[in-house]
Amino acid sequence: VHDDPRYRFVRGDIADKHTLAAVLRDHQIDTLVNFAAESHVDRSILEPDAFIHTDVVGTYVLLEAARQFGLERMLQVSTDEVYGSIPVGFFKEGDPLEPNSPYSASKAGGEMMVRAYHETYGLNTVVTSGSNTFGPYQYPEKVAPLFITNAIEGEPLPLYGDGMQVRDWLYVEDHCAGIDLALHRGLAGEVYNLG
Repeated sequence: VHDDPRYRFVRGDIADKHTLAAVLRDHQIDTLVNFAAESHVDRSILEPDAFIHTDVVGTYVLLEAARQFGLERMLQVSTDEVYGSIPVGFFKEGDPLEPNSPYSASKAGGEMMVRAYHETYGLNTVVTSGSNTFGPYQYPEKVAPLFITNAIEGEPLPLYGDGMQVRDWLYVEDHCAGIDLALHRGLAGEVYNLG
């Protein structure tokens, strides 16, 4: 990947509008896909400020830049956690957002900014709300690698509540395929659940 002339790595803060403007201008970017997020629910409870900065303010900065530079499209990668909990069944696009943690609230806030920029300014936006993603190189704090590592080491497996909760899991390459499909074929202003 690093040898591909289409690839550039630029280290910066998602909320740094000057760095973002320089990247968009210097590399003639026409489309943004926002994967940036603070994502660990437990950490959001202890340090919600980082989540607001990245997931809400950062998304706002990207939207402003997309508007200023007249980008063709912006895709916001969100999460199914914006919907909250459901006793049975599955969430559908258009269900009310009922976040239950600072993490899911910050993602819902970013998602609402994306909707507002589409409605207010006509910005060509798409949102994907993916379920729990797993795969190679995942941070060890996440449940799949944590459970695997703990099981190998004979350590207890941490459970919340009564342990009977059900979650939807999505392999990382399948998640990326869904994002790619929504990016290229999704309708402007729509939200697509990926599970």
